[in-house]
Amino acid sequence: MARKPAKKTQSMPDFETALADLEKLVELMESGEISLEESLANFERGITLTRQCQQALKQAEQKVQILMQDSTDPEPFETASELDSANSDE
Repeated sequence: MARKPAKKTQSMPDFETALADLEKLVELMESGEISLEESLANFERGITLTRQCQQALKQAEQKVQILMQDSTDPEPFETASELDSANSDE
């Protein structure tokens, strides 16, 4: 079954970019140096960025859950010294 691509309003930034943009918007709005109209536009953009961040986090969480379900009890890694002693016993 083909997955539907995420709906893009503009080009959808990655999580880190969206979060950085959101932080800049918050700083700008907290400065009180912009007009009401600019504040409203920035607030709307902030809501969009917040939703994008939440979606990215949700997808990451789903991937982690899938990986955890698919894995059986993981076997511990062997250290280099354990591998060397196992090879020398042969």
